[in-house]
Amino acid sequence: MRKLTYFIACSIDGFIGDPQGDAETMMAFVNEEFLAFLKEEYPETISAEGRRILGLHDLVNQRFDTVVQGRASYQLALDMGLPSPYGHMREFVASRTLTEAPDPNVELISEDLVGRVRALKAEESGLGIWLCGGSRLAGELIDEIDELVIKTYPLVYGSGMPMFGSGFAADEFTLEKVRAFENGVLVRTYSRKR
Repeated sequence: MRKLTYFIACSIDGFIGDPQGDAETMMAFVNEEFLAFLKEEYPETISAEGRRILGLHDLVNQRFDTVVQGRASYQLALDMGLPSPYGHMREFVASRTLTEAPDPNVELISEDLVGRVRALKAEESGLGIWLCGGSRLAGELIDEIDELVIKTYPLVYGSGMPMFGSGFAADEFTLEKVRAFENGVLVRTYSRKR
């Protein structure tokens, strides 16, 4: 069974973006040290456009071969003219409003989200599935998440888009490791407590 990993950036107070979902202020912390970490451990999470700009076309996927994201997260890429933001992976977009995928590499999930994610998890593959965002999607899939990798940036938003847009549920995870960076970023990895 493949793992579904919610690999997400957030503020110290647990917000993944401002009330509209914008997390541009976090980008200032992607310095040389942090980028080296991403290139080595999570290269597939660098967008196709980021790879192009940085000249990183040859990076091999280390952890994921599939990405699932919500409509709002995907819209950010569409607004930048990027209909396949992670073309180096299989891309799925959960949307009830899109009727046609803007790119052949993107598959829409318009119904039975949990069932489709369970089917993806049941596939034979040596790599896992990256839950890219956003908040509502993570809330809908909380029971399917096997691992959390939380990139915490040294910012306090005060309000905004929470990591999980869902009703209250106390789900327990076990801390597996913490990595601290000189610029104050922490990357915490948790596994679901079974």
